[in-house]
Amino acid sequence: MDLLYRVKTFFTALRGNPYTWPAIDISLPGNRHFHLIGSIHMGSREMAPLPAKLLKKLKRADALIVEADVSGDDAPFANLPTFTALEERISPEQLDNLHKVTDELGISPSLLSTQPLWQIAMVLQATQAQQLGLRAEYGIDYQLLNAAKQAHKPVIELEGASSQIELLCQLPDNGLALLDDTLTHWHTNARLLQQMMGWWLKTPPRNSDLALPNTFSQSLYDVLMHQRNAAWCDKLRAMPAGHYVVAVGALHLYGEGNLPEMLR
Repeated sequence: MDLLYRVKTFFTALRGNPYTWPAIDISLPGNRHFHLIGSIHMGSREMAPLPAKLLKKLKRADALIVEADVSGDDAPFANLPTFTALEERISPEQLDNLHKVTDELGISPSLLSTQPLWQIAMVLQATQAQQLGLRAEYGIDYQLLNAAKQAHKPVIELEGASSQIELLCQLPDNGLALLDDTLTHWHTNARLLQQMMGWWLKTPPRNSDLALPNTFSQSLYDVLMHQRNAAWCDKLRAMPAGHYVVAVGALHLYGEGNLPEMLR
């Protein structure tokens, strides 16, 4: 049985992606089938509605699995502690880089001054995405969550928003590495966002071993990508028999230590 499963997995991988969106099908022993979708958390108007074939797949699935249910009105950044001014927390060079980026985005650095460093990184990334024409309501996981609720499908969270915030709060030096990486790879990150939009609007990648530019330092990649992929892998392996649509950030499906490779 295990040999048959391996042969089937090998030929599925050879065939590449048969869909018009970034997705990889993984079947595990025990009649468990996962349609892994490379989600973008903010999307453009052209990315709605979702492909009819994908919505049909969701309607036939036993459940939708997401990183976190982002369809509610909860404010994930509420009740975060405030910090001393940025000048006391980052180097003059980092402050200079930050001012270049805030000037480019047209936002006042004083609005960010007392926020956690990881939160400043997230605000910069979200504002960059907005300037590229992306909006949260067109995010793939957001659209899938709404479709799942309309179809009365169960929604299973791999983490949940509060766990994600907890992880970010536990980053060393309050997330200095995340802010530094965001500033260092600012233009590479914009190109990567446009590349991922192209996966939904034009041509999806064919295989999970796609080489992508790295916008994280190795230690941060380990925490934010590799360790989370491993935890999600354990959770998916523990699922009962069934067909599942799984939406996770597109970068978790491709490149080093990706989720499909771990599941296989």
